[in-house]
Amino acid sequence: MGNTTSCCVSSSPKLRRNAHSRLESYRPEADLSREDTGCNLQHISDRENIDDLNMEFNPSDHPRASTIFLSKSQTDVREKRKSLYINHHPPGQLRRKYSSCSTIFLDDSTVSQPNLKYTIKCVALAIYYHIKNRDTDGRMLLDIFDENLHPLSKSEVPPDYDKHDPEQKQIYRFVRTLFSAAQLTAECAIVTLVYLERLLTYAEIDICPANWKRIVLGAILLASKVWDDQAVWNVDYCQILKDITVEDMNELERQFLELLQFNINVPSSVYAKYYFDLRSLAEANNLSFPLEPLSRDRAYKLEAISRLCEDKYKDFRKSAKKRFILSMRKHQIRCLEEETKNEVEAEKLFQNCAIFQCAVLLKRNDSMQVNHVVR
Repeated sequence: MGNTTSCCVSSSPKLRRNAHSRLESYRPEADLSREDTGCNLQHISDRENIDDLNMEFNPSDHPRASTIFLSKSQTDVREKRKSLYINHHPPGQLRRKYSSCSTIFLDDSTVSQPNLKYTIKCVALAIYYHIKNRDTDGRMLLDIFDENLHPLSKSEVPPDYDKHDPEQKQIYRFVRTLFSAAQLTAECAIVTLVYLERLLTYAEIDICPANWKRIVLGAILLASKVWDDQAVWNVDYCQILKDITVEDMNELERQFLELLQFNINVPSSVYAKYYFDLRSLAEANNLSFPLEPLSRDRAYKLEAISRLCEDKYKDFRKSAKKRFILSMRKHQIRCLEEETKNEVEAEKLFQNCAIFQCAVLLKRNDSMQVNHVVR
């Protein structure tokens, strides 16, 4: 993943499929040793156990922990509602469409197939709230993410580059450019947000105007390699961002992985939580997913899918009922066997007691009592 001997020599097969792609060949320089890169890997036994971290501060690992971006956005949402209430300003024309008896509106975004454009908009909005409502306690700024030390373009960085928060549109354009050029999917955008929050939690840093571009770039770089079977290679990102070197991309990826403690697993429950929290964020900020009236063809498809699911459920229910009856019969047979076994043991015990009593009476020469016991 990102070394100069494999994925950085030529363009990735994913971008080679595009006939309009114009990627120049890249000539790798001499390999750097591990000492030159300054990469000191920590042994796996010395790393902190991720499960020991508090669940409240690990939304990217635990499905029950609330996402950071949603909690950071609540402050602005409450302020907007309070301002509308105090100033008696109506919320404006309602653009939300509601279903009725005659028309049913559906959107084309699902947890398994999200809408690409609006998912990127929601992720950009989440990053915007991360930057706007960041902590101001002077948390450390890592050099690898500092845009002044590692600029993404040859143009001079303004002296006040770390003073002005980026607008949501600026973040959206940056993310959309990378996703469009690298042909990434909407699922990759959700995984990008998971990695971003995991980095902020593990490394205990904040995303701010000085580092947001390189943090987002590192998260996209890693998410595309984990999610896509045919991932975009580092040299391809160097063709998208013309002024960045492949060595810088490799180092960014390497340090990003180390800060994540090489935890790149995203459970399905965590993925689903981030998807629905992004939808909640969109609804709270009047960023609704596009709705379309239910057409006849789509209704037939939904009906066919529901019928297929219903048939599968019936088969599952029948097999479950058979398994239940079979287990009950086995349990009854076991109970009968145990009862029969207990009766046989009781009969043997009774016979042994009778024999013992007869022996005692014979020893006493009491023949009448012996006949009574035998009877």
